[in-house]
Amino acid sequence: MGEAATYTPKNILITGAAGFIASHVANRLIRNYPHYKIVVLDKLDYCSSLKNLMPSKSSQNFKFVKGDIGSADLVNYLLITEGIDTIMHFAAQTHVDNSFGNSFEFTKNNIYGTHVLLEACKVTGTVRRFIHVSTDEVYGETEADAIVGNHEASQLLPTNPYSATKAGAEMLVMAYGRSYGLPVITTRGNNVYGPNQFPEKLIPKFILLAMQGKPLPIHGDGSNVRSYLYCEDVAEAFEVVLHKGDVGHVYNIGTKKERTVLNVARDICNLFNLDCEKSIQFVDNRPFNDQRYFLDDAKLKQIGWQERTTWEEGLRKTLQWYTSHPDWWGDVSGALVPHPRMLSISGVEKLADLQKGTQTKSEVETSNKPKENLFLNGDGHVVGNGKLHHQGNGVPKQSLKFLIYGHTGWIGGLLGQICQKQGIPYEYGSGRLENRVQLEEDIASTKPTHVFNAAGVTGRPNVDWCESHKVETIRANVVGTLTLADVCKKSNLLLINFATGCIFEYDETHQLGSGIGFKEEDTPNFTGSYYSKTKAMVEELLKEFDNVCTLRVRMPITSDLQNPRNFITKISRYQKVVNIPNSMTILDELLPISIEMARRNLRGIWNFTNPGVVSHNEILEMYRQYIDPTFSWKNFTLEEQAKVIIAPRSNNELDASKLQQEFPEMLPIKESLIKFVFEPNRQLHSK
Repeated sequence: MGEAATYTPKNILITGAAGFIASHVANRLIRNYPHYKIVVLDKLDYCSSLKNLMPSKSSQNFKFVKGDIGSADLVNYLLITEGIDTIMHFAAQTHVDNSFGNSFEFTKNNIYGTHVLLEACKVTGTVRRFIHVSTDEVYGETEADAIVGNHEASQLLPTNPYSATKAGAEMLVMAYGRSYGLPVITTRGNNVYGPNQFPEKLIPKFILLAMQGKPLPIHGDGSNVRSYLYCEDVAEAFEVVLHKGDVGHVYNIGTKKERTVLNVARDICNLFNLDCEKSIQFVDNRPFNDQRYFLDDAKLKQIGWQERTTWEEGLRKTLQWYTSHPDWWGDVSGALVPHPRMLSISGVEKLADLQKGTQTKSEVETSNKPKENLFLNGDGHVVGNGKLHHQGNGVPKQSLKFLIYGHTGWIGGLLGQICQKQGIPYEYGSGRLENRVQLEEDIASTKPTHVFNAAGVTGRPNVDWCESHKVETIRANVVGTLTLADVCKKSNLLLINFATGCIFEYDETHQLGSGIGFKEEDTPNFTGSYYSKTKAMVEELLKEFDNVCTLRVRMPITSDLQNPRNFITKISRYQKVVNIPNSMTILDELLPISIEMARRNLRGIWNFTNPGVVSHNEILEMYRQYIDPTFSWKNFTLEEQAKVIIAPRSNNELDASKLQQEFPEMLPIKESLIKFVFEPNRQLHSK
């Protein structure tokens, strides 16, 4: 599918090149390749300016056209008359805050505009490269404890209107590549900063506000983590992708150097010699604000790119540029408010309503109203990033308070929802499991009664990943879990640890179909995958800790049949499935039980599955009966499955009698499937 040879363009159309990133790319190509003709198409929206292209103004190989990518006639005309063989498509609405206020404009520009370009390429047949510029936000939120970033094959799970439109545009690009053979390449990049950026974005906004002596507004508690790349490094990345990128491929443009929004604000305050305590202002969060984006950039490095500019150097250059060009964008007062919405040219249309209910640090610390729960240590660092939820009368239920690790994970997120419904105060831990100091800070700040661990590495997109990332798997699943257990023990805290039952396989004593399941005291016998090895290893070591309650989860299922982690969702999307009875965990029923287990201070190992077993075919039969009468599937054998996976999978029955004795109301697996999963979805579909 890829083309290994170096590509040499002749006539390049760069869309949106009067904007921030694309202007740096255009200026670089015009400067470095005088034999390339560069045609810029830009409608000069509020966040773009011809001044960004001043370095190229007198170049013979540069041409500017003012126009909209949504104009099919104009795009077709340019492709034909300019002999365009390469398109670098940057034009887009990109500011997340704006997308919450005017999402239709994002659909129009980001999806429809991309579609117009693709159709023009199909009709003219002259384009040999179509480089589509997307964003890291299409991956959605990265798990807080993830040690490896999203790679190019990771699932797209956008969480805001902006990223949803970018993901939609990507689907069109991919479809035109497959259906019509268009030579497409897609990039997904981290946050970019540097000279010329319109100040609705975080770093230039903070710099301009600091120059004016105004507070720096931080959404939420400032614990959101981002990765920042300097603009010239990113321009070089596009230069590499243009010449060396393989057709049909996706390339992440990222950095592993992360920092919180609060730390960015503090770095800028320090450069201006400002008092962070007085200059930072906490404001209401966005409707949804992803906690973290983290990319795996190994693929781009393999074709010759590397980050060159340090954070300190890039921030210094950026600050110097803005202090030297304070009026570059004219009146931008409308962009400098905490929550800007869609602006017209350079802030002419100001926002009269400058946000209500903003809070300074002192107000956050002293207010008694339920809000984002911030814990500030002596030097102003935020510790903890969850929310403190109370019952209607403001009294925490049974004086419980949970500290949960695995905020962005599936089970961790569901635990928070359950706590909120039950009125149990909870917070999400911000420390990395293998970092003892951070864990101790979390506990000292939150003062929990119990700790839940739903973090760890299962692999991306599945456990096969662990086979080639053994050190990372050990660090998260073994070292991290043991460190958390020890920190909890020294603090006299019970740790509810979500583990796995995928450490057993049917054997002579526990034969398939015999009804004899593995008990809690049985020794794990499945070593087929490295993931399972680490889980069995840490479970054995945790036996030495009398403050741990280990819950063995298997093939977890919820009523959310759109969630890609749901076992039913997975097998309903496979082309073929094996058909083997297994123990499984219905989270809708059992996760509330885990809360009750914490209340009862239960300890030791528990098979955390519904009683009995159910096969793949039995689940899919229910799916066809309750959800989709036209659904069909095919089976294949374990031998056939082994040809398409790297590591073998565990198949077993766990004996759930210990859990059932403690919670006799718990339903057998097939009854639980019907009650908690299929019946609710049938009612939803019928509506």
